[in-house]
Amino acid sequence: MFNFPIGAMLESFKLPTRDAIKQAASIGAKGIQMHSTYGEHSPEQMTDEKIKELLAMMNDSGLVFSAICGDLGHGFGHAELNAGLVEKSKRILDLAKKLGTNVVTTHIGVVPTDPSNPRYEVMRNACLELAEYADSMDAHFAIETGPETAVVLKQFLDSLDSHGVAVNLDPANLAMVVGDDPVKAVYTLRDYIVHTHAKDGKMLYRKNPEMIYGVIPDTEKDKGSAFAEMPLGQGSVDYPAYLAALDDIGYRGFLTIERECGDTPVDDIKMAADFLRGIIG
Repeated sequence: MFNFPIGAMLESFKLPTRDAIKQAASIGAKGIQMHSTYGEHSPEQMTDEKIKELLAMMNDSGLVFSAICGDLGHGFGHAELNAGLVEKSKRILDLAKKLGTNVVTTHIGVVPTDPSNPRYEVMRNACLELAEYADSMDAHFAIETGPETAVVLKQFLDSLDSHGVAVNLDPANLAMVVGDDPVKAVYTLRDYIVHTHAKDGKMLYRKNPEMIYGVIPDTEKDKGSAFAEMPLGQGSVDYPAYLAALDDIGYRGFLTIERECGDTPVDDIKMAADFLRGIIG
């Protein structure tokens, strides 16, 4: 028997905010992760009154925020963009704290395998600033796994000498994009995991992650998608072994269901929650 609360990504329901919160509660979720980058839930739009209203909705449904998604869609590999992106990320973390969570998940781009790659230092400098800010607030910017292997990501994180930049472990991304073993990744990244996604999928063919994430031109578009997201239990993630590994390292945080495709998102999320409860016991 494992002790993991189940969460759900608000946007995965594809419903208005209030309805998505009610649906999350109805399937037995304990938490919500919400995008707060652009639009109605961005720091610019979330006035104190709107924050109060949103928290009241959450409290009425018995939910908390497991994390806030702060992925701004650019990564931190472009030195000329990073000043603005870092400042916006800080404002998202400020909002997250007001909403009662100290975790903001984000994509930072593809960490180069070779630290001598100039982009490595550009990304590292941005993450050093983010880490310092998060440390000052007892919080975390959590890098979502997937664009690189767990070993490469750990090497990058170790170079920051901080837990202000940590890990949102998405096992499906590791399996689908880079063919990494999510169970081994748990042990590799054990010191940094502060949030996880519950998602599944499989690799269709091996493709350079830098093409997938737009770092370099995609010369393989004609081959179609390199991976397929699938309902939990139908992809290549060994969830019983994965959850056992998380339990073994002492992780007790959220398993936040993320469903990025499919025609029946509410049914898929409920099925995912039932699937997880079947393993958790």
